[in-house]
Amino acid sequence: MKKIPAVCVIGSLNMDLTMTTKKMPKQGETVIGEHFETYPGGKGANQAVAAARLGANVTMIGAVGTDAFGDSLLKSLSQEGINVEGISKISDVATGVASIIMSDHDNRIIVASGANAFVTPELVEQYHEQIRDSDIVLVQLETPLEAIVRTIEIANEHSIPVIVNPAPFQELPEAILTGSTFLTPNEIELEAMKQETISNSIREKIILTKGADGVQFFENGRSKDVKSYQVKVADTTGAGDTFNGALATQLGSGFPLTDAVHYANAAAALSVTKLGAQGGMPTNVEVKQFIITRQKTPS
Repeated sequence: MKKIPAVCVIGSLNMDLTMTTKKMPKQGETVIGEHFETYPGGKGANQAVAAARLGANVTMIGAVGTDAFGDSLLKSLSQEGINVEGISKISDVATGVASIIMSDHDNRIIVASGANAFVTPELVEQYHEQIRDSDIVLVQLETPLEAIVRTIEIANEHSIPVIVNPAPFQELPEAILTGSTFLTPNEIELEAMKQETISNSIREKIILTKGADGVQFFENGRSKDVKSYQVKVADTTGAGDTFNGALATQLGSGFPLTDAVHYANAAAALSVTKLGAQGGMPTNVEVKQFIITRQKTPS
């Protein structure tokens, strides 16, 4: 790593409530589950953890409720070495939760935004200095778009690059399309983007993650492809968040785009070999060793 990057993540924090069952219930049906677990989650928090484990100094801006889930999420992020001073505690509001039913390698998810809906432009403005002092900013779409627009405006004022991970997909306003430095959709999200809004200048910002088919991006006006690593998949949850956290860390460190994409691709591949979104996120040492090993024994 060229330097330790300062990565600012503005995004969501959720508590994932995960129930595993042999049979997915039908409408009106009750079934007996097998396991229940709670996991720290939210795309913002996941990406912050990914960046921190890979060596970045991470500041997170977001919101939780004044409840046990909020306290648990703050503790979890602090244990990862993440600066949580930018996470507001909103009175009389529940922390965001995701209710997840898993059965036969499939899942159904309901998300209640809770305190994430209170990540407003005004809240972001309170942390203007943290954004200004970052090497790179990373955002997703699980918080209000108005706050993301304001984040980008602040970053642009200070020439700070911004990665926008357009997930879960919403129609992007022009301010986000033009103000972002990079857009990191997956294939479904790219398809949802109105093609008429994707000018050549915006197209060249896109770093497309294609799962088992690797990554496609543009550099100096030319399209490039990076093949995926062949690994034994245990859980794909969090692979995209790992990719984004890794990409931000490498770009914030000053690495060229091609190098950063190759590194992020390896980090994402390594993350799917373990269970859990945050549980599978690797360290910088693990990613480097993985890359070295695969260079010696190509898949």
